[in-house]
Amino acid sequence: MTLYTALTVLPLAASDHEGSGGGFHAPSISEFFPPAIFGEGTIFEFNRVMMVRVIVTALLILLLALATRNAKLVPARAQNLVELGLQFVRVDVAEQIMGHNAKRFVPMITTIFFGVFAMNVAGIIPGLNIAGTSVVGLPVLLALWVYFTYLWTGVAKQGLGGYLKSSLFPPGIPWFMYILITPIEALQVFIFRPLTLALRLLANMIAGHLMLVLCFSATSFLLLEGGGLIPVTSALTFVAGLGITLFELVVAALQAYIFALLSAVYLNLAVEAEH
Repeated sequence: MTLYTALTVLPLAASDHEGSGGGFHAPSISEFFPPAIFGEGTIFEFNRVMMVRVIVTALLILLLALATRNAKLVPARAQNLVELGLQFVRVDVAEQIMGHNAKRFVPMITTIFFGVFAMNVAGIIPGLNIAGTSVVGLPVLLALWVYFTYLWTGVAKQGLGGYLKSSLFPPGIPWFMYILITPIEALQVFIFRPLTLALRLLANMIAGHLMLVLCFSATSFLLLEGGGLIPVTSALTFVAGLGITLFELVVAALQAYIFALLSAVYLNLAVEAEH
């Protein structure tokens, strides 16, 4: 798959060089703002990143449905793989963090884990080649889902006053320290948690995409436009691109795990009065 990804990117990079008069063109932030496919300048604007999100969502739903539609007591390989993923999220994420509070939040945390992982992996899938989470809208949407859920859950569980007290006034410290601690806790609960959830995921996906494009664009430039022995060095950037592709697969899974794990932590803080 890594080889196919590289061979998919190389002709695209080469055509970009030819269309712009040759020379090496380093990737930029414009990679994440492709031209509109339709609806340009309107609220219905639809571009390549949105198309990737739609395709990934449809494929994820289809694959999960096909793997579980004829579920058996002794699972086949596809069913077994899905069940391993579900068990991992339920046991090693939700129950490990939330204990007896986990059951009601397992569907949400599972959706977040599988959704983020699938969107992340799109960055190394040939033909898609960009993560659905590499543009801020989707990470922010997921972070806001977690944000409003833990606020609503905390208020419903403890009452507005009880939730604010447990969140902003940690027990066991001298009263005069609240002058310093309470503003920090307010920033953490209401701003930093959702902000860091979104930005951590976004930054990793942006960095990974730029590194991949840089390696394979450099490979194309060195191979097609380098003189003398310079084309030989394209093998180095090509191998680096393959290595980064494999690394991005690990990052895709790791970021999905971190997002799901922190979501469980924040939800657990909301339902537990003492923390």
